[in-house]
Amino acid sequence: MFKDKVVVVTGAGSGIGRELALQFADAGAQLAISDISQAGLDQTLAMLAAKPGVSTRGYLLDVSSCDAVFAHAADVKRDFGSAHFVINNAGATIFGTVAHTSIEEYEWQLGINMWGVLYGTKAFLPMMLEQRVGCIVNISSVFGLLGFPTQSAYNMSKFAVRGLTEALWSELEGTGVRAVCVHPGGIKTNIEKGGRVCAAATEEDRLFAQSADKLLKTPPADCAADIIRGLRKGSHRIITGNKSTTMFWLARLLPNNYPGLLRRLG
Repeated sequence: MFKDKVVVVTGAGSGIGRELALQFADAGAQLAISDISQAGLDQTLAMLAAKPGVSTRGYLLDVSSCDAVFAHAADVKRDFGSAHFVINNAGATIFGTVAHTSIEEYEWQLGINMWGVLYGTKAFLPMMLEQRVGCIVNISSVFGLLGFPTQSAYNMSKFAVRGLTEALWSELEGTGVRAVCVHPGGIKTNIEKGGRVCAAATEEDRLFAQSADKLLKTPPADCAADIIRGLRKGSHRIITGNKSTTMFWLARLLPNNYPGLLRRLG
């Protein structure tokens, strides 16, 4: 399914993105990987270089820049001829209640997680529609299924990713292109380690953030394997990671009452 196909992965310098790159390489894909961190990107490229016969190029990319993402799509088309799978994975997080998170902090969060996914979708979708084959994979979160305290900015971004991708399910019918929404939960990546705490955060904010950290148990490699397995199955939605299925059903079965149960999931 992936042999000789061009797979684009953003945020490939660590975590889920790195593991996806490695596992797609094992499946025979050609890889166009990017990250905002040159050091992280170089580490992933070195790991891929150790795999025989893998065609890979790395790109320094800030997904919150519309111009940069569209230029990236043009570079990938120039270097590889096209793209068959685009994994809009790059993300960040900020902890803080609505009352304590500034507008500027919301804008920073949404710029990466929401606008970055939209830019990646819009930049690569035309070439996929033209060739009548392709797959847009947008990484949402279990926090795109339910709201979590101190994660409102992240919730907003991941609910938006979910809405965008689910709209594409209908819009792309019959085009040969499909869209997949991924909801990781409890994945032990660098996103929380490198996540920001809002400047006006209180001790209560920090305690809520720590309760979210307790859920981070699933290795990124397991998450990447679930994503690839789901793509092979033709799934529209992929749920993966610690407590992810529990959160999915909490949101569906107890949409008005789940907030009182969330702290028990650690």
